Amino acid sequence: MRMVTRSAILALTLAGLVADGGVSAQTRAAAPRVNPDAAVIQDFLKRVGGYVALHKKLEAALPNLPAQTTPEVMDAHQRALSKRIQEARKTAKPGEILSPAMQRRIRTLLRPIFSGKDGQQIKAEILDNEYKGSVRLAVNGRYPDEIPISTVPPQVLSALPKLPEALEYRFIQNSLILFDQHAHIIVDFMDRAFIS
Repeated sequence: MRMVTRSAILALTLAGLVADGGVSAQTRAAAPRVNPDAAVIQDFLKRVGGYVALHKKLEAALPNLPAQTTPEVMDAHQRALSKRIQEARKTAKPGEILSPAMQRRIRTLLRPIFSGKDGQQIKAEILDNEYKGSVRLAVNGRYPDEIPISTVPPQVLSALPKLPEALEYRFIQNSLILFDQHAHIIVDFMDRAFIS
């Protein structure tokens, strides 16, 4: 039987490490790269999912609305839900769901729409019957009763990530908001959505 010297074992070990390092580098180089835009949108959808789970949990604790309801009963239900959400999210700040990276991504997605040939018409459609006074938006704040709920043109909706049923995109003046229609509150918002 042939004896293997200590130096031969060391040489074999070093050769193995070098070979492993080369394989690891090749493996790393072959690994798929993550699209940074997709990662931003995925992060946004994860944040939205967290909010929707909280919304559903809090809404499930309220009495169900009757099949035939009145505006007063609907308003009371909205206010009860909004109060629960406000308590659960009392430390929420702007940008927690619409992160700065997602806001940049949204502006990039909307820029061709608002700066295109129909851009002025689309803006006018969004701002139709818009309240002319000053508005101060707040996370968890009630959607201002004096402001009509804006329409969102299909071109805008198709450019943005799809939201679950509990949330909608809406505009208040030049701000894009995430609107919880069941609680009638602003979940998050971004200013200067029309910047082109």
